Amino acid sequence: MVCAGYTKIWELEPGELVRLDDARGITLRVTRGALWITQERDVRDIVLTAGDAYTIERRGLTVVEAQGRATVCVLAHHLEDIHVRGRHTPSRPRLADWLRALGAAAMGRGWVPYF
Repeated sequence: MVCAGYTKIWELEPGELVRLDDARGITLRVTRGALWITQERDVRDIVLTAGDAYTIERRGLTVVEAQGRATVCVLAHHLEDIHVRGRHTPSRPRLADWLRALGAAAMGRGWVPYF
């Protein structure tokens, strides 16, 4: 079996979110699809594709989002996960709308980035 030795298997739908609280030390291995992972107080975003594994490094909230259908092997002793289906809208369209509005606003005036 692909997930032999793991404690859970997630079959995630496109856009499905999994909230993990205090998940430091939990290992996720993607066997199908892709995942986007973000951790509280961490500016990095982690993207895993089939064959990749990642061990969560921080305490606090970790959010995992399936990018399409995904199968994930989870290695954890005490894990409370909350799955959210169908309530999340992809961030890409919202970001694209925001950038488009920013560009339109900048067309009418001189825009200088603030550092």
